[in-house]
Amino acid sequence: MTSSAIAVSGLRKSYKDKIVLDGIDLDVPAGTIFSLLGPNGAGKTTTVNVLTTLIRADSGTVRVAGHDVGTEARAVRAAIGVTGQFAAVDELLTGQENLQLMVDLSPVRAKEGRRIVTELLERFELVEAARKSVSTYSGGMRRKLDLAMTLVGNPRIIFLDEPTTGLDPRSRRTMWSIIRELVADGVTIFLTTQYLDEADQLADRIAVLDQGRLVAQGTPDELKRQLPGTHVRLRFATAEELEAAALILPDSTRDEEALTLRVPGDGGTRSLRALLDRLDEYSIGAEEFSVHTPDLDDVFLALTGHATEVVAK
Repeated sequence: MTSSAIAVSGLRKSYKDKIVLDGIDLDVPAGTIFSLLGPNGAGKTTTVNVLTTLIRADSGTVRVAGHDVGTEARAVRAAIGVTGQFAAVDELLTGQENLQLMVDLSPVRAKEGRRIVTELLERFELVEAARKSVSTYSGGMRRKLDLAMTLVGNPRIIFLDEPTTGLDPRSRRTMWSIIRELVADGVTIFLTTQYLDEADQLADRIAVLDQGRLVAQGTPDELKRQLPGTHVRLRFATAEELEAAALILPDSTRDEEALTLRVPGDGGTRSLRALLDRLDEYSIGAEEFSVHTPDLDDVFLALTGHATEVVAK
C-alpha cells in the first residue's frame, strides 16, 4: 500500500470574517504528482503556505512527510523543497555560485557539496552556463537553476508553484521531463499551475478548489468523465447575440466574458445541422463554432463557472 506524503483533514483558515479554506481534505500518495487547481482567490496559495509551514491553520489535521506541520515544523521543512512562481536566484552570481550558496547553507560536507553541485549542473544541462552570471540566463535556464537549487537538500516532497509560467514550449517540455524524472526517483510533487494541459499531462490526481472548498478530486480521466459527452462551442460577436442564442438554447452554458455558448450534443452532422438551422431560424449568427470532447478546461468551467484564462494564483 502506498503511504501518504501529504495528509490533510478538515483544514480551515480564515482572515477576520473571510473564510479562505473551509474544511479541506487531501491525500497525496508518496511518489506521485498531485495538482491543485482553482481560480483567483480560491485558496491555493493559502493551502500551500499551510503545507509548507509558512502560516498556521485555524483547525484541522495536516501532516507532511509524516510530520504534523503545527508541532513538527522543523522536521517538515527538512523533508520538503519549495520552488516559487518566480525564480529565487541571485542574478549577481553565476549558476554554480547559486548552487554552492545553497550547499553552504545546508549541513552537507564540503566534498559532498562539490559532488552535488557538479551532478545538478549536469542533470539540468547547465554545465556550459555554470560560470556565467545568472543575469544572462534565459527564463527557462533560470527555472531549471531554481529547481536545481531546491534539490540540494534532497527533498522527498517538492512544492512547485506554476513552474512553467512564461516559458517557451521547448523549455516547458524540458521542465516536464525533469518533473517526471524526479517522480521516477520517488519524489512527490505538489503542483499548482495555470495551465490545465500541464495538469492533464503530469498529474496522477487533481483537486479543484473554488471559494475555499474542494469541488472535485480524481484522476484527469475521472474528472473528464463527469461531463456528459461532447458539445458544440459557439462564439458570438456581441453580448446581445450571446443572450439571444442562450434563450433559444436553454440547455446551453454561457461564458459572458468570452462570449461563448456551450451546447450539449453528440458531435454528429445531423445534430450540428439542426443546431445551426435553429440559429438561422432566429437570424442569429455565430462568429465561429467548434466541436469539443470534454477536457480539463470544460471540467474547470463546469465546476467553478470560470474560464481557464483565470486559472492562476
